[in-house]
Amino acid sequence: MKRLFFITGRPGIGKTTVLLNAAEELKSRGYSVGGMISREVREEGTRVGFEIVDFATGQRGWLAHVNQPAGPQVSKYRVNLHDLDHTGVKAIQNALKNTEVIIIDEIGLMELFSSTFKQAIKDVVDSQKLVLGVIHHSARDPIIDLIKKRNDTEIVEVTMENRQHLHNLLIQKTIQFLKEKEETK
Repeated sequence: MKRLFFITGRPGIGKTTVLLNAAEELKSRGYSVGGMISREVREEGTRVGFEIVDFATGQRGWLAHVNQPAGPQVSKYRVNLHDLDHTGVKAIQNALKNTEVIIIDEIGLMELFSSTFKQAIKDVVDSQKLVLGVIHHSARDPIIDLIKKRNDTEIVEVTMENRQHLHNLLIQKTIQFLKEKEETK
């Protein structure tokens, strides 16, 4: 039975929106959902960075910003490893302990600079929890290879044709997994 559901696709196709729509709907149906969301931040129409949001608590931090003074560089952004570890990783770790569904947006170029983030991903993948996540389309890392090789992983590409309804598939698969898990107890 699949337990790790990841979406991927080109930038701007709507991966985060698909994931958030699924997470919000699951939450509204009474399932406990937690984890990390990454969102772009724009000022006067120009993207200046990406924030991290703890889905369960709403706590925010910066993943990367054009004015970040230090940290690994990806394009014109510098990664804020402190906020990634103290907000993003903490959100994932708390979800692992306290929720039925863990969301991770995203396993991407910026996030992969953090060894703490990679360990949190490994812990989640090795758990028995259901995971809904996003894998950046061009990110390459052994942790991504590990996810892709697992028998309990399903990866779907977000396209213009499926992006309006893909969240429904994630919801359906999540509910099916959780019901079957409950029945086997």
